[in-house]
Amino acid sequence: MDFKDKIVLVTGAAQGIGAAVVRKLCQYGATVAALDINETAVKQYADSFNNNCRPVLPFAVDISNSEQVSRSVEQIEKKLGPIEYLVNVAGILRMGSLLSLSDDDWQATFSVNTTGAFNISRTVGCYMKERRSGSIVLVSSNAASVPRMQMGAYAASKAAVTMYAKCLALELAAFNVRCNVVSPGSTDTAMQRALWTADSGVDHVIAGSLEHYRLGIPLQKIATPEMIADAVLFLLSDQASQITMHDLRIDGGATLGC
Repeated sequence: MDFKDKIVLVTGAAQGIGAAVVRKLCQYGATVAALDINETAVKQYADSFNNNCRPVLPFAVDISNSEQVSRSVEQIEKKLGPIEYLVNVAGILRMGSLLSLSDDDWQATFSVNTTGAFNISRTVGCYMKERRSGSIVLVSSNAASVPRMQMGAYAASKAAVTMYAKCLALELAAFNVRCNVVSPGSTDTAMQRALWTADSGVDHVIAGSLEHYRLGIPLQKIATPEMIADAVLFLLSDQASQITMHDLRIDGGATLGC
């Protein structure tokens, strides 16, 4: 797990799983290009690292915009050096019944979750292919593998990301570039907590909901962002040098391996 002097690009880097990935990478000696649409948040997070860490350079980027992505990646390549690893974490969640979901909610979900993943991995992947070296991890969701009520747009967007990642991995395999997926279940992030009410918190998530056809979590706990980050770093690293096209589910058994 040695990332010393390696250049890593992480999207969705200002909070949650993305922030945990950045923190872990810095601990292992990486130089991180931290991308997030929230300019203030990503700059503040980058500034929070002390001088004992490798640098974290913030970039305010909307990954659903391919031109912004292309310019930022080109800038990173020139300023920091070759991007050797990519982690795409950026994503949004728009809740609602599919029959009443607005056009904006549907389009925004796919623009960020699916098109954003395509934009960033296509752009970085071209550099990796030319250099015949690299490792990509796209963060999807366990919702990609089981139907979810009130989460149809999110689940569909993540299912698309999972299959896209496997197809990308197949196309890049001959160029010594690996691409894998990490699919978290319920994780203690701001996105998860936004779903909780006074009557439904972590205990409700663990217990599941028969009314919504949602299983509970057999391991009786939700994940932390650090747990997901550990899995991401493993798949990025040389320890996983023979692993590509893999979808690593981290949900405490909530989808029964489906």
